[in-house]
Amino acid sequence: MSYQIAIVEDDPDQRHNYAMALEKQGYTVSAYADRGSAREAMSSAMPDLVVLDIILGHEIDAGFQLCRELLAIDPSLPVLFLTERVDEIDKISGLRLGAWDYQPKPVSLAFLVERIASLLRLRALRDEPIPATRPAQATGHLSIDADAMQVHWRQQLLELTITEFRLIAALVRRPGYPVAYEALMQATIQQYVTRNTINTHMRNIRRKFCALDSAFACIGNEYGHGYRWLKES
Repeated sequence: MSYQIAIVEDDPDQRHNYAMALEKQGYTVSAYADRGSAREAMSSAMPDLVVLDIILGHEIDAGFQLCRELLAIDPSLPVLFLTERVDEIDKISGLRLGAWDYQPKPVSLAFLVERIASLLRLRALRDEPIPATRPAQATGHLSIDADAMQVHWRQQLLELTITEFRLIAALVRRPGYPVAYEALMQATIQQYVTRNTINTHMRNIRRKFCALDSAFACIGNEYGHGYRWLKES
């Protein structure tokens, strides 16, 4: 199967280099220089994964807007932000929109190719039903499928970003025990992570749990230290 990859990047050299590197791996690549042309093309045929810059021409937040539009059409679409905007607020904004990954420029082509391959493997796992041979970790009403990076609460799928999944997995590895900020930062496997980033992620995670279960209260804050997964009452 040849995966369809869309690249939205206004720099012609970078756009060409990314496309060539991916085509050498057997991917079918469509490349766009601006939000309008990308949005028009993908409104009729969605790719399997999108690589997005944030600043496109004179539109400083075009990537964010396009991400929002595409995920409204296909919430399961893997979006990888690849950008020079590395401020914490930009990264939080991208991940809150539902992007699967956020990487700073410059990036090596070898790393980009491997990152995309990893995200596509994850998408394939998420699209498959959970086989009986792939056991899930369970803690009370929480069930975690580590391979597909999916979480179920009271048998309902929780729509988490990959970073949010990693934070939950870090918390429930030892239920009842506090997990320090430093350990949670490492669990995200992201650059430029601060305590404020973790706090923002945790607020979003709590909000998603509460949308499924208004009585949810299993994520406890350890003031100045980190968080812990609390036993269900």
